[in-house]
Amino acid sequence: MASLHVGCAMWTHKAWPGRFVPRSLAAGERLRAYAGWCNAVEGNTTFYATPARDTVATWARQTGPGFRFLVKLPKIVTHERRLAGVEVAMRAFLDAVEPLGERAVLWTQLPASFGPQDVDALGRFLRRLPADRKRAVEVRHPGFFTDPGSTSLLERTLADANTEWVPFDTTVFFQSPPTSEAAQESWARKPRLPQRTRALTDRPIVRYLGRDSVEETVEGWRPWTEVVADWLREGRSPTVFLHTPDNDDAPALARRFHDEVRTLVPDLDALPEPAPVEPATLF
Repeated sequence: MASLHVGCAMWTHKAWPGRFVPRSLAAGERLRAYAGWCNAVEGNTTFYATPARDTVATWARQTGPGFRFLVKLPKIVTHERRLAGVEVAMRAFLDAVEPLGERAVLWTQLPASFGPQDVDALGRFLRRLPADRKRAVEVRHPGFFTDPGSTSLLERTLADANTEWVPFDTTVFFQSPPTSEAAQESWARKPRLPQRTRALTDRPIVRYLGRDSVEETVEGWRPWTEVVADWLREGRSPTVFLHTPDNDDAPALARRFHDEVRTLVPDLDALPEPAPVEPATLF
């Protein structure tokens, strides 16, 4: 049965204790608390260093079988060596994330300099990945979005390797100037690319960046609720990650997005209710 996964860019954040998760949590319990709110998470930390296999095993123990991890490949693979000569690094990475099993999607986020001329290298890399590993690719070169020939070339390469194209939708964020320090930082760092809504596999993935304003963030994602509802009706199981400049409200926004899609697809299962953050007590 088709399902919808929603999540955030991280599972721990300075603004969440006391609101979404208990104030005091051991490191080995933070993901479990987050998983009470969302059923997916982006694994951005793996970009900077491959974690120990034992660490990843604790992630697996803190989440149920239906939880999804979008784990980013190390920068030495994608940015420094640009997918060439990465056998040793990839063996280490694949071994490290193995405890996650089918919950993990391998996320190849490529630099903006990786363009249409590099698609052959991407195809060779994807063909060498284990066939049972779910995979997704995020590109940031404008040519993939603006040149039809380059779009088709990348789509064919990804589809042949059963790989999803991950759009990072920042169009709403860039509609008007930033209104906070966090937004100003995102304004300088985030990619400005056309919106893309086509799925290539049965497990499409979307990354959406809203604004400081909850109202503008929600209004901006409304087209995505229709797209995601259509995917569900087609039997696909999408995953949507909700970002804002400060991510302070991201878990609640992710659940709200899920609720809005469920109004369009009433047979979609609701997310479980989160556990109370603080125990109800008189003392």
